[in-house]
Amino acid sequence: MELCYSDSAFTTITSPSSPFPLPPTPPTVASPCAACKILRRRCVEKCVLAPYFPPNDPLKFTTAHRVFGASNIIKFLQELPEAQRADAVSSMVYEANARLRDPVYGSAGAISQLQNQVNELQQQLAMAQAEIVNMQSQQANLMALICMEKWQNIIPHQHDHSYDNDCQTNMSFLDDNLGSLWEHISI
Repeated sequence: MELCYSDSAFTTITSPSSPFPLPPTPPTVASPCAACKILRRRCVEKCVLAPYFPPNDPLKFTTAHRVFGASNIIKFLQELPEAQRADAVSSMVYEANARLRDPVYGSAGAISQLQNQVNELQQQLAMAQAEIVNMQSQQANLMALICMEKWQNIIPHQHDHSYDNDCQTNMSFLDDNLGSLWEHISI
């Protein structure tokens, strides 16, 4: 059995090998890619744009088309190996979106803004780390003063060894904690 397609309808032809006619199958019509839809042209089987601009995402092509133009996109893609085309389209769409947001600087403006933000945050981090070190130093000085004052208040002939051990314990605790805090800061 053979199927023939005419402009008006399907015609079923029964072949000698098959006595029963099969129902006609509708032709498979692939929808055109978003680029061909927007450009209002027929999408051919080997359309360069079809793999990168699917019919369900017309905004992707519209954005790139506004900035680069369809002929430039096609030329650019034809010059690249197929393995690099998807990344190129992604980059073009990203740059086109950036150009539409910032016509003068495009993605360079966004990168510059982000670098400035990183610099500001690094300065804030450095200031916070310096403040932590300053507070730790003040705490160590305060502990040392407290230990010295208590030590001086003890009468020399009534020297209490338990107090001496308490000061050493407090100072070693302080040194251990300051060391671990300093490790977290320096990372």
